[in-house]
Amino acid sequence: MNDTRGESGMEAPAPNKNRDSASPEPLPERLVRDMDRDALSQLVREVNADGQGISFGKMAERATAAGAPVSKPYFQKMATNSVASAPNPQQLAGLAAGLGKPLSLVQRAAAIQYLAYEATELSGYDDETRIIVAHLSGMDPREKRRWRAMIEADEQAKRDHP
Repeated sequence: MNDTRGESGMEAPAPNKNRDSASPEPLPERLVRDMDRDALSQLVREVNADGQGISFGKMAERATAAGAPVSKPYFQKMATNSVASAPNPQQLAGLAAGLGKPLSLVQRAAAIQYLAYEATELSGYDDETRIIVAHLSGMDPREKRRWRAMIEADEQAKRDHP
């Protein structure tokens, strides 16, 4: 039997194979993104739909037209979760305009991503909205995704055919 103990009686260190990582293979980019807090970045990616939805350039144009300019590179960086600090109020307004989403939704996503905010109540909404949310909260994730897709499709149809 080959003993790895040195003169001191202690075991010799194991060979240094891939010590820089717990895994010899890099993690897939999407998995890394999903592991991080990235609610706002995810919102930007969803609107862009990996290049199949609204382009980052179009998002920047919308933001500028709304009077709250946000550059195309900023949208790109936000999509990859590469923006290190929280957007300021004007950037939030530009992001909302560029994404075509309500400012309150963008603010909440930014708070989750940059401040580890967790909503515990529904304030500022009428009874109808609270009832709808209460129904949705009891659904399984597949049903919630289906309802979200229907709502977003309705919003898109209203934007496309005012």
